[in-house]
Amino acid sequence: MVTELSPYNLPNASQRLEAMLHAFDDLIFIVDEDGMILEHRSGDLFQLNGFPSKVLRRKLQDLLPVEAGQKIIAGLYNLRLENNVIQFEFSIPAFAGKNWLEARLVPTFNRQVVVFVRDITKYKQAEEKIKIQLEQLAALRAIDLVITSGTDLNQTLSMILEHVRKHLNVDAACVLLLKPQTQSLEFAAVSGFRTTALQHTHLQIGEGLAGQAVQERRLVHVPDLNVRKTGLLRSPLFSRENFVAYYAIPLIVKGEVLGVLETFHRSALSANQDWMNFLITLAGQAAIAIDNSMLFKGLQHSNVELTLAYDKTIDGWSRALDLRDKETEDHTRRVTELTLRLAQNLGIPDADLIHIRRGATLHDIGKVAIPDSILFKQGSLTEEEWIIMRRHPLIATEILKPISYLVPALPIPRFHHEKWDGSGYPDGLAGEAIPLAARLFAFADVYDALTSDRPYRRAWSQADALEYIQKNSGTHFDPKMVPVFLRMMTE
Repeated sequence: MVTELSPYNLPNASQRLEAMLHAFDDLIFIVDEDGMILEHRSGDLFQLNGFPSKVLRRKLQDLLPVEAGQKIIAGLYNLRLENNVIQFEFSIPAFAGKNWLEARLVPTFNRQVVVFVRDITKYKQAEEKIKIQLEQLAALRAIDLVITSGTDLNQTLSMILEHVRKHLNVDAACVLLLKPQTQSLEFAAVSGFRTTALQHTHLQIGEGLAGQAVQERRLVHVPDLNVRKTGLLRSPLFSRENFVAYYAIPLIVKGEVLGVLETFHRSALSANQDWMNFLITLAGQAAIAIDNSMLFKGLQHSNVELTLAYDKTIDGWSRALDLRDKETEDHTRRVTELTLRLAQNLGIPDADLIHIRRGATLHDIGKVAIPDSILFKQGSLTEEEWIIMRRHPLIATEILKPISYLVPALPIPRFHHEKWDGSGYPDGLAGEAIPLAARLFAFADVYDALTSDRPYRRAWSQADALEYIQKNSGTHFDPKMVPVFLRMMTE
């Protein structure tokens, strides 16, 4: 059975408003234009951190901390000018930090103002937490970019330590690396220290707090180093740092310990779970940076060894060719060195020099397929024999092209007999259509041939050889390179 309410039993407008106001925790003040409290309703005055119980006929701004009071005064003044709702936030010191409040000033009649005050502490805390998380994500992104860019490990670790100090709010941090050969921890990077206290660190696994963290593969925390009386304090330099709080966390990748990250603070440190989680995350980033660096160094070492093996193989081929022809023995070494000198004088980038060296070393590799009867013939070659001899650049291409790392070196073996005026072989290329490396090599090849003894003539003097090159500028040789070669050979 539903009981019908009599119109006489319904709350009036004033009662309804009162009930609505009590349904919220907001503090409500009615003040005059100077801030004098005329009435207050609802809410908990203790939100204002010990607000006086007797507030009527007192100015609201005088009952609040200075900064909050100044905002109230400014808000009341702006209402006189604009007569619009004014809204602002202010904080009040509290036992566990501070409380955040939002004030809204609403003008009414008779120059009175309704002031609504709401506790927004939990919203501000959530906002601050999100802000910190966004900053942490940005820091991790920056660290990722540095790690993937292949920057020097010391620079990467230094950058990570700066983020450790900033986002964990600690005074100093350092990284010690574990040396596999000696199974010892040694200094790698540091940030925030006033002295060189840790820059000569050499700890065995299990020794000291850092060694303990590595040995036990766990985080080590000392709330007060002065109470613990660790070995660190025996160092005069470390004692001058005045550190109190300490954390050490091992840097582990793929189950292998690579080092340890240490943090230091000069006062007591309150670390919540979010703080711990980010310390672990940053330690993980440091471990990845170290692992990447080790992999990169290993790859570099392998590449160097592989390159040396390649070059020794090339040198072996060249040596075999020189031994086959006693008349031109050591010719390859000389022309290679001379070609590289000319390339350096012309400012050829270092990255290209390795290909020029390989090409010069293998310039006559195609002659392995030329019959001895032609290659070592004492007299002049017949036209048919010349046709066969002129095939050796093409044979070189067939030999070297399938070897991918030698493809950039092909221009010299393939085109070193081309001439500037187009009268060379095998393709009759002219001018800058001839690859640069081949034009360079032509100087060294001709100069060494002219200044070496042959069965059919004595070696020319340097002066005669250089004169020949000068005369053939623009016919055999690149005219722009001739002055550079002459100057190089006479200096």
